[in-house]
Amino acid sequence: MPEQNDEVLLRVEHLCQYFGPTKAVDDVSFDIKKGEVFGLVGESGCGKTTTGRSIIKIYNITSGSIYFKGQRICAGTTGYKIEIKKARKELAELAKEASKATENKAELEAKLAEKKKAYSDLVIENRKKISAAKFDHKHSDREYAKTLIARTKAEYEPKLAAATGEELKTLQKKYKDELRVAKKTKLITKIQMIFQDPIASLDPRMTVREIIAEGLVINGIKDQNYIDEKVYEMLELVGLVREHAGRYPHEFSGGQRQRIGIARAVVMQPDLLIADEPVSALDVSIQAQVINLLNELRERLGLTILFIAHDLSVVKYFSNRIGVMYYGRMVELAETDELFAHPVHPYTRSLLSAIPLPDPHAEKQRKRIIYNALAAHDYSKQQPTLREIIPGHFVLCNDEEEAKYKEEFGF
Repeated sequence: MPEQNDEVLLRVEHLCQYFGPTKAVDDVSFDIKKGEVFGLVGESGCGKTTTGRSIIKIYNITSGSIYFKGQRICAGTTGYKIEIKKARKELAELAKEASKATENKAELEAKLAEKKKAYSDLVIENRKKISAAKFDHKHSDREYAKTLIARTKAEYEPKLAAATGEELKTLQKKYKDELRVAKKTKLITKIQMIFQDPIASLDPRMTVREIIAEGLVINGIKDQNYIDEKVYEMLELVGLVREHAGRYPHEFSGGQRQRIGIARAVVMQPDLLIADEPVSALDVSIQAQVINLLNELRERLGLTILFIAHDLSVVKYFSNRIGVMYYGRMVELAETDELFAHPVHPYTRSLLSAIPLPDPHAEKQRKRIIYNALAAHDYSKQQPTLREIIPGHFVLCNDEEEAKYKEEFGF
């Protein structure tokens, strides 16, 4: 198992992903530490997959920020624009009130002048944030490539200065190849995704060799022998054989197709793997094989994994920490053992109560908890926020609920 430490590999801050009026993801924040498996669970349509796709930049996020390896790779601007719009509306309302006032007119005009100054400062500050967000979102890969180029030059220049003859020619070729790869490498390629549907995610007109090698070719690798060997190595790593390289996706079973998808992802040597319900479309016996394969790859390659699923039994087995999502919001986040031992949010309790038990006698006694958000919460006085009720255990609640949960669980 890769050593897990406190180094944060991925940090998601106030992520919002809206599609018109639909809030698919609404103000979600979490971080993933290097070497861990972070499980993201919830019912269909709760925003799990949208969160994963936003992280890997398939979607341009509405607002919030995503940091990977300490560098901001995604940034939305809508939140800043909404803040400016809201302040402008408040200023217009105050100006209208001041123009109509007959009493306390001087006081209102002084207040209006103060409000105009505050509005002007807010616009300047938010425009700077918008500009910085656009730059980071657009140029994060270019900045990462600059870092790689500088690192490659620093490594090879002393070696080239000291080498002569055939050794110098070999080094020059190697240096040229690595420099070309460094120029084309994007930071986002250090995050790879395994998609839910192994049939739809593979191009039916490409051979397995072409599918797995595509990322290497895009990254500027031209050595065909190296590419072929890398493809064969990946096939054997995921439990397939070299002979499969010349075949097409339709010639494989669902489990084999998912293994090809995994090979395509790990060939890029990612730091973070986003597994979007990688076993939900597979037979139960094949599910176990794919999960065990991911576990083996995690140990061998030192991967960090964001594991998206709705099967809590699988997530419990595979994850170090779990985040529970409901209607685009993160409602609870804790270490796996803690979450299963002390599920605090009513929705989490509802999900856990739905897990079928292998014992028929225990299954007869199992009581299904029905979650009704309108009946379970009263947010008319105060809206909820994600709060740390004990170290490492976060729950979406307001002051009243926080006090109730702490009393109920003795926190």
